[in-house]
Amino acid sequence: MAIHILGIRHHGPGSARNVKTFLESVKPDIVLVEGPPEADGILQWAAHEEMRPPVAILCYQPDNPRQSSFYPFAEFSPEWQAILYAKRQNIHIRFMDLPVAHQYALENEAQAAISSQPENAGQETAPSPPQDENTTTVPGQPAIENEVLHEIPVRYDVASLAHAAGYDDGEKWWEHMFEHRADNQDIFTAVMEGMGSLREIYDGKDNKLELLREAHMRKVIRQAEREMFQNIAVICGAWHAPALHNMPPQKGDNELLKGLSKVKTECTWVPWTNSRLSLYSGYGAGINSPGWYEHIWHHQEDDGTKWLVKVAKLFREKQMDTSVAHVIEASRLANALAALRNLPKAGLEELNEATLSVLCGGEPVLLSLVQAELIVNNRIGEVPVDIPKPPLQQDIEKIQKRLRLPAAADWKDYLLDLRKENDLERSVFLHRLQILELKWGHRSDVTGKGTFKEQWRLQWDPGFSVDIIEKGVWGNTVEEAATGYLVHLAKEAADLPAVGKLLEAAIPAELPLAVDALIQRINNLAAASSDVVQLMEVLPGLVEVSRYGNVRKTDAALVMGIVESMTVRICINLPPACQAIDEDAAAHLQALFPKLNDAINLLQHGELTGQWEQTLKVISQNQGTAPVLAGYATRLLADRKLLTGDELVKAFYYAMSSASGPGIAAAWLEGFLTGSGAILLLDNDLWGVVSSWVEQLEEDMFIEVLPLLRRTFSNFSRPERKKLGEMVKRGGRAAVPVTEKSFDGQRAEQGIPVVMALLGLQH
Repeated sequence: MAIHILGIRHHGPGSARNVKTFLESVKPDIVLVEGPPEADGILQWAAHEEMRPPVAILCYQPDNPRQSSFYPFAEFSPEWQAILYAKRQNIHIRFMDLPVAHQYALENEAQAAISSQPENAGQETAPSPPQDENTTTVPGQPAIENEVLHEIPVRYDVASLAHAAGYDDGEKWWEHMFEHRADNQDIFTAVMEGMGSLREIYDGKDNKLELLREAHMRKVIRQAEREMFQNIAVICGAWHAPALHNMPPQKGDNELLKGLSKVKTECTWVPWTNSRLSLYSGYGAGINSPGWYEHIWHHQEDDGTKWLVKVAKLFREKQMDTSVAHVIEASRLANALAALRNLPKAGLEELNEATLSVLCGGEPVLLSLVQAELIVNNRIGEVPVDIPKPPLQQDIEKIQKRLRLPAAADWKDYLLDLRKENDLERSVFLHRLQILELKWGHRSDVTGKGTFKEQWRLQWDPGFSVDIIEKGVWGNTVEEAATGYLVHLAKEAADLPAVGKLLEAAIPAELPLAVDALIQRINNLAAASSDVVQLMEVLPGLVEVSRYGNVRKTDAALVMGIVESMTVRICINLPPACQAIDEDAAAHLQALFPKLNDAINLLQHGELTGQWEQTLKVISQNQGTAPVLAGYATRLLADRKLLTGDELVKAFYYAMSSASGPGIAAAWLEGFLTGSGAILLLDNDLWGVVSSWVEQLEEDMFIEVLPLLRRTFSNFSRPERKKLGEMVKRGGRAAVPVTEKSFDGQRAEQGIPVVMALLGLQH
């Protein structure tokens, strides 16, 4: 009976090639691979013709999907090659790591223990130490290992061996020693000895999770021996190889594994991306250059020329001139550097230096393009459509295919015209995913005043698989899940603004059941609410919702009833709310006025418009109104042409008179001039009132109100401030407005034929 322990790096073409060669030579009758035993049942899919790495095994706890782990595989992963070999040779293959059912249970117990400690009450949990090199978790999810299970976070790895060999970079040392090595005979013996030396320095006895994992690996090996397998191949991380080669007594392992609790888990295959294999993603076993490793896996004999051809092709696609001579010179330089450094052939470092010098002309910005497009190469894998998946994920993939919205790892932009049926369906689908908090699509503003266009930027992330599983409890289809989740959020929401935002999200997602529930919730909250500020915050969003009636075939009348009711309440309660308030409260209300004013204008509802205008008059004339709000209400009345000419000047004189304190007058002026000072440039009378008021201020009063005036005028545009300054210089005369008396109709009529001719029309 022979047991072959193959210590490998989890994602390395050299290790993958060595494993493949070794298995083909020894021809084992069973292969044991470091990985979750729960996934043994889905290994049959690995050899499926539609499986395209990079892919990952997703293990998760069904009743707590956030408790999940990914086990990624690239084509150049040694474990992947071992799995393919076993499937092609039709021999047994098993995963042998500690089941994730136990790992999740240990994690849950550890988190419960930390939460129950009195000194930790109300405090955030301390960050977990680095995870094991073979797993990665969803961003924001606690790592499997934590302070209880992993008390000593120090870890000795290939970086220690690289340092001993005189390298400051473990990645570079590994690449030189293994990825480009010509003679790999006895390579696994060398790895075993090297890691054995490291384990003598750090025995790992204080790392409970590591001890459990290695004990279970040895248990699986012993089980294979009892089943009379004669030729056993074990593929594991290099760190674990000595622990599996020098087996301790079985009794100790049994005692260690005895009584472990577990939880229910499920597993499936999901597509993965090269970027998530990279070290920069936070993946514990990440590599710097997945795209480069993929290249040397397929082109082991390449001396760098084929890689440089890829670089040149990329530059040409980006409209950058790159000749064959550039490639030849870069190849010569890379190989010369390798020779000077006593390397068997040019590696990525040498090729990057040659690319920077010859192809990039010394510009590091161009090299960053190579890094993103080739060295990392953010490609997404594929899994067979027949793989068992949660119902919600199946529905999402079905809709993606029908609407021709492929899940891509790179950004892709879509400009949707909602007047087209397919684009409208795409928009509805993306809005529903946003409700489910699946951030596949990011919406941006589109220039123009129409509501029939939407700009979306899509980028798929493998981590969405966990989000989909989590949201699957709300329904088996996208529509059902989005509706159920919205109704749940509506019940949980405690204030009007929160429910209003949910309604704004529900309308473009075309979820009528959710809309009905949200409107009922808003009605209930609005009826019980006496806070006019909340009503003002919600109303503009509801008015905006009504605009979708034409484009999205939504019954906008559903919201008009509540809009009318809320507008009436606002008009009744707003004047008292503007009285006897401090400066901060007045500023908050003032910020809501323009949105509310625009919303009422948008409605074009005569009765509501009349009520709003009457409310503005009451606010502007009430002596108890905060001055800044009284000034702004007066400005809105002037903009609506309800206060003009002598009447406007009279209101101005009254507010700026000496009877009013300087601070009150300055605040009123600030409110009136909010947003624009153009009215002072066009109306000599108003300018005269302001100018006279400033001139009559005594020195101490002027110093008191100066900060307010500076704040008011600093909000004007630069051209407005310049024009106002010029008016002061020339004695305070505004531009002469155009009136009916100064308009020469006969002269204007003479230009009409010319304009019509320019437009190609006949007069």
